[in-house]
Amino acid sequence: MTADIEKIAAIDTKSGAAPVGKTSSSSSTLWISLTTVLTLLVIWAIAAAYGIVSPVFLPSPWTVTKAIYNLNTTGFVDSTLAEHAFASLLRIFGGLTVSLVIGIPAGLAIATSRIGKGILDPIVEFLRPLPPLAYLPLIIIWVGIGEASKITVIALAMLPPIIPSTAAGVKAAPVDYINAARSLGAGRLQVLRHVILPGAIPSILTGIRIALGAGWSTLVAAELVAATQGLGFMIQSAAQFLVTDIVISGIIVIALIAFLFEIGVRLIERRFVPWSAHR
Repeated sequence: MTADIEKIAAIDTKSGAAPVGKTSSSSSTLWISLTTVLTLLVIWAIAAAYGIVSPVFLPSPWTVTKAIYNLNTTGFVDSTLAEHAFASLLRIFGGLTVSLVIGIPAGLAIATSRIGKGILDPIVEFLRPLPPLAYLPLIIIWVGIGEASKITVIALAMLPPIIPSTAAGVKAAPVDYINAARSLGAGRLQVLRHVILPGAIPSILTGIRIALGAGWSTLVAAELVAATQGLGFMIQSAAQFLVTDIVISGIIVIALIAFLFEIGVRLIERRFVPWSAHR
C-alpha cells in the first residue's frame, strides 16, 4: 500500500523540462546582471580615483581587494578572515538547525490542528514584526552572553519565515491525492508522510531561503555581544576605528556567502522538487 501511496503523491517530473526559450531568457538575464555589477564597479572606481568621495568613507576597489588579501594572511583583531567566517557560519547553521527543528513541527501543527493553530499562531504573529535588537537584551538576561544567546537570537529571527511557509505548504496539499491515499487505506501518519510533506517541501525551502536572509541580518547584532570572532564582530570593530576597507570587505564576504547559500538551496530544490524548480 505504501508504494501505491507514493505513486499517488509523486508528481509528473516530465513537466520539469525547461520550456522553449527559457534557457535563452536566463542567459540574457545573467548578462544583464553581470553588466550591472561591472557598471557599479566602474562607477565605484571612478568615484574613488577622482576623489569624488573621501577614501575614509569609500576606499577604492583595489584597496578593498588588498584588505581582503591581508585579512586572509595577517587577519584582523587576532583572527583571519576564514576564522571570522567559520565562527559566523557556525552560528548561522546552529540557528537554522534550531529553527527547523522547532519551525517545521510548529507549521504542521498550525496547518493540521485547530488547537495547534490557536496556541502557536499568536506566538508567531507576536515574533514576526519584532526586530532582533528589541529582544536581544532579554535573551542575554535569560541565556547569558555566550554562544547560546547568539544562536537563540538568530533562531528566533529565522522562525517566523519557516513556520508560515511550512503551514502554507501543508495546506496546499492536493485534496485529490489525500482522498486517494485514504481510499487505499492509508492512516493519518501515512498521508502526512507520503502525501502532505513531499508536497510541502517547496514551501519549506522558500521559507529557508527567506530565513537565511533574516539570519544574516541578525548575525551582526548578535555578534555585538561578547564576541571575539565573526564577520559581524569584525565589521563592528573596524567601524569603531574607521577602517572602512575592512568594513566593506566584511560586507562583501557576507553577501558572497549569502549568495552561495541561495545557490545551494536552489540546487536542493532542483534535485528534490524539480517540478517546483522549473515553474
